[in-house]
Amino acid sequence: MTITAAVLLTAVLAGVALADTVNFDDLKTGVPPPGWTATKTGSGIAKWTIEADASAPSKPNVLKQSGQATYPVCIKDDTSLKDGFVEVKFKPISGKEDQAGGLIWRAKDSNNYYIARANALEDNVTIYHTINGRRTEKKRTSMKVASNAWHTLRVDFQDNHFTVTLDGKKAIEWDDTTFKDAGKVGVWTKADSVTLFDDFTYGAK
Repeated sequence: MTITAAVLLTAVLAGVALADTVNFDDLKTGVPPPGWTATKTGSGIAKWTIEADASAPSKPNVLKQSGQATYPVCIKDDTSLKDGFVEVKFKPISGKEDQAGGLIWRAKDSNNYYIARANALEDNVTIYHTINGRRTEKKRTSMKVASNAWHTLRVDFQDNHFTVTLDGKKAIEWDDTTFKDAGKVGVWTKADSVTLFDDFTYGAK
């Protein structure tokens, strides 16, 4: 092996070591995942549970949101990332007001975080920040988001620059300095959206 190849292999292995994936498969069904804060922003009752699903990208289980709240959020408790990425596979099932799958990052708590979300009712991808429970749209891109199909949503964040991709295609680039410090990562929906999540992956850069 050449020195260059060895260096590249080391870098690849280091990158893998810095990433972690949660596939929910070894968790008890019918209850929220342990080690996560299953909650919401705003009012209503979010319902986050581990459920078996035959369509899961990694079988047998998924994380399901089936309640109704302003913005249901589920935050991975032991995460703290300033620069890195977060990615999830999601499947919007139903919802008259919304059919959304989203990611949050640099979260301080359930009322302060960045969000990227894809919406199957509107066929778009949007980036926001939520400050003291108030969500503000920052940038939007039209993209096809099919209902009852699995999609991959990813956000790469470095300093004040954020890149959102959907199913491997770049959707949004945006710069912002609202939340500069390391924070937690998690998943997000809106209103009456029933959404499945699987293969939640995150890592530092």
